[in-house]
Parts: sequence; structure tokens; C-alpha cells
Amino acid sequence: MTFIDKHNSGFNTRAIHSGQDLDPVYGAVVPPIHLSSTYAPEAIGKLRKGYDYGRGTNPTRDALQNQIAALETGNAETGFAYTFSSGLAAETALLMAACEPGDRVIVGNDVYGGTYRLLDKVLRPWKLEHQVVDMSNLDQVRDALSAGKARMLWVETPTNPMMHVADIAALAELAREFDALLVVDNTFATPYLQLPLQLGADVVVHSTTKYMGGHSDTIGGAVVTENEEIAQAVNFQQFAAGASNSPLDSYLVTRGLKTLGVRMDRHVSNATAIAHWLSDHPGVEAVHYPGLENHPGHEIAKKQMSGFGGMVSVQFKAGVEATRKVAESTHVFRLAESLGGVESLLNYPTAMTHASVADTELAVPENLIRLSVGIEDADDLIGDLDQALKSL
Repeated sequence: MTFIDKHNSGFNTRAIHSGQDLDPVYGAVVPPIHLSSTYAPEAIGKLRKGYDYGRGTNPTRDALQNQIAALETGNAETGFAYTFSSGLAAETALLMAACEPGDRVIVGNDVYGGTYRLLDKVLRPWKLEHQVVDMSNLDQVRDALSAGKARMLWVETPTNPMMHVADIAALAELAREFDALLVVDNTFATPYLQLPLQLGADVVVHSTTKYMGGHSDTIGGAVVTENEEIAQAVNFQQFAAGASNSPLDSYLVTRGLKTLGVRMDRHVSNATAIAHWLSDHPGVEAVHYPGLENHPGHEIAKKQMSGFGGMVSVQFKAGVEATRKVAESTHVFRLAESLGGVESLLNYPTAMTHASVADTELAVPENLIRLSVGIEDADDLIGDLDQALKSL
């Protein structure tokens, strides 16, 4: 695989070239998609370049894994990335690789609803316990760690959808003090804006469906680490449990990653403009965006991020019914789940992405809408919101 020296090349160069060897037969600049499910050995026990069966190894998936490792760790030779059929499949593989029945995971109190459902409904019967805390409150995290042995701290920053920000470096120190692993879900920020491993995290997880893919046409997930023991355990889960992503999905994420940097620049600038516009609207109760100076996590976000992301959440004064009406009244913003694509999406988390945490301490305010701000013209996006908010 192509290796780009992290000291001699920038993010966009690595995004375009890492893992992207020229086709040795035809010289194709874009490597081919390897769809074969099986590979003929040179002889019994002598594999061709290590490939035998597609569930375990595939050249297209390997190229993507190399590319992600080069972006998250800065070095595809010392970092490890493994990709999966979904973000939740990646999380499951990591939790089963790093934890055993009887272990305890400390998780943020506004973690993604699907992550909480996985812990509460799927892995709790497997005897993996979890405790919910506010990851932005270091005293609360310390108390939870002091209460008993924890295998893992699981943090999103910024969070989905409340946009809370946690101090990764400070959490890493706490995790080391109590011999726990720090896992950071970096889906919202992406490696373009935030590098948790460089801040002390042990593992990073992604839904590659989102910004990495960037075009709302693929589903996938990734686990990234510089810890070889964890890497080997995750690799085994990928092979043995079989939740690896397909060659076509691997190719689509690879294609998306090549433009991640330029897309994120536009996502950030559009989201910033929209957050400021919403802050001045009389019908708005609160705007949740780390780029606003009044955001409680603004200073930490400035310290650990190179940009504030493309996600904005907003709460409305007029209540639930008015909020739902706004959600159903946009034209450029599409009412749909997911996020991170080039097109702008609008989501009502209470009844959509976070319905699984309704009536729990992770429940999302019913007057909140989450905006995944795309790369359209900012004036058109603001105009669309303006006409929708006239119903307030």
C-alpha cells in the first residue's frame, strides 16, 4: 500500500494518496473495485499477497483501512484501522474485542441513541454493564471511575444532538489514572477537525456513513487505534464475526475521503453562518453549536478542534407542535435521518434518531431540531429556514 509520510504531507494529500496504489496491470489512477469473494493461492498454503477469502481480506477494503489509518493516526504504518458494515457493527466489534462479561463501560449522558441501545438492549444481557455520566463534568467522571473498576470511557465530542463538548486530553489523563480505555466517537468532527488519538485517546470510532462517505450513498463504520493488542482483537472480531464492509461500500468511502477536507471547510462555514442567524431569531430558545462564543464548550472546542463542524441543533420557544411543523416545512433541508452528506438534512431526534432513548435520562428535548448543514449556498439554506420559521 502507498505510505505517505505524515511529516512531509498534509491532510488532503494523505486523503487522496494513502492506500491508493496505481493498478499494476493497466496503471489506473483510481484502483479497481475487487468484488471477488475468493482468491486462488499460488499453491496450498501459499497465498497471493495474503488474500484468500473476502470476509477476512479484500484489496479494496485494505486500501480504505490504510487511508483511514493515515488520516486518524497520521501514520498508516504504525496505526491500525478496521472497517465494518455499519457504525454500530464497528462499535460492537470494539466492545466485544476489548471487554468481557462483567466489565463496566462509562458512557456519556447524551450519547447517540443507537450506541445506548446497543449497550442497554444487546450487550447488557451479555453482562456488560454501563453507567451514564456527563462527560463534560470531570468531577462526575472521576466519581464514576472511583466507584469501581471500569474497562472503558466512551465519549462523543461534540455529542449527538446536544453538541456538548468534552475535554479529550483531560479525560485521557483520568482514563490512564484508573487504567481504563478512552474511546472517542469522532464521527461529527472527523479527523480533519479533531485528532483524538493525538490528544491521548486509545481508540477512535466512526460511522463512515456520515462525513467520511459524504454523499449519503453508503453505510459503514471504522475502528482506529495505535494499540496493537486492541487492533489484533478488533481484527479478529472483523474476521470471526463477519461484519466487514463490502468492496463497493469500501470504494464509496474511499472516494468520499478524498474530498473530506474541502467539504468540511464548506460545512463549517455554512454551519457557522446558520448558527449566528438562528441566534438572532426571536422564535429561537437556544442554539447548540460549539462555534458560538456563548456555547459552554467553546473554549475546549477551540483548543482541541481546528473547526467547529457542520452540525447545529436548535430549540424553539413555541413548543413541540411548532417545532414539528418547522421540521416538515423546509424545502432545501430534507427531513431525514443520518447526517454528513453534501446535501442539508433536518432531523427531529425525539421521534427519529433518538426515539430509542425516549423516557430515559438521555431523552432529547421535544422542541429540538438537528441540522446537518450541507455544502449548498449559505444564503439558500438560510432562506429555506427563514420561510419555515415563519410558522412560529
